Amino acid sequence: MGSPGAVGRQCRAAAMVAVVGLSLLAGCASGGDDDEGGDLTVFAAASLSGAFTEIAEQVERSEPGVSIRLSFGGSTGLVDQLAGGAPADVFAAADVVTMDRAVDAGLVAGEPVPFATNVLTLITPPGNPAGITGLDASLDGARLVVCADGVPCGSATRELAEAAGVELRPVSEESAVTDVRGKVASGEADAGIVYVTDALAVAGRVERVPITGAPTVPNVYPIAVLDRAADSGPARRFLDAVTGPAGRAVLAEHGFGPP
Repeated sequence: MGSPGAVGRQCRAAAMVAVVGLSLLAGCASGGDDDEGGDLTVFAAASLSGAFTEIAEQVERSEPGVSIRLSFGGSTGLVDQLAGGAPADVFAAADVVTMDRAVDAGLVAGEPVPFATNVLTLITPPGNPAGITGLDASLDGARLVVCADGVPCGSATRELAEAAGVELRPVSEESAVTDVRGKVASGEADAGIVYVTDALAVAGRVERVPITGAPTVPNVYPIAVLDRAADSGPARRFLDAVTGPAGRAVLAEHGFGPP
């Protein structure tokens, strides 16, 4: 008998096949040409890289005719690229405010769908050499790295800091949460503020320091098919895969909460 992890992966894959299969049957019934396979470009928040890579692989296995290209980055920067004409079919943002920008710019077809939540945490290099204990005086003089203003994780960071009555003095502000994670994991920083999902992704290379009150300021992640989608059929099936039971199981494994 296979390991519990292998069994879990097989179950998720089977569920994904079922979800995509139902979508394909619906497409056949409608007889629409846009439900056939093809290339699909997905722009997604950097914090989704692990989960979306796994979901995309499952969809490609279920639909051999579909090839998915994933492009990850800071949500704000991705909207800027889309507004500048970058071709993409699906967009997943790390907060509602950033998705609203895409909607207001006329980039989105239909209503965005919330599909996950995430919360922030502090991370330090192994052993926590600077003795960081939270959003408190332990950060004074520490090499702190955070997300930049306007980036979803940056907005949430500042909201938490204000609630705690703490003035943060970062040595660097990054445009993507994965860059914050990388600087801490490499030892370039004493501490960084990232999503719980990012901390889990490098669990062997960093230590987590929970932030009091972080669960009260969750980031809600929405996903939407873009107005310029070359073929709305595969785009909508990818959205259905992310928001369906199999997609939610993958997201939960990577540390995301329900929407």
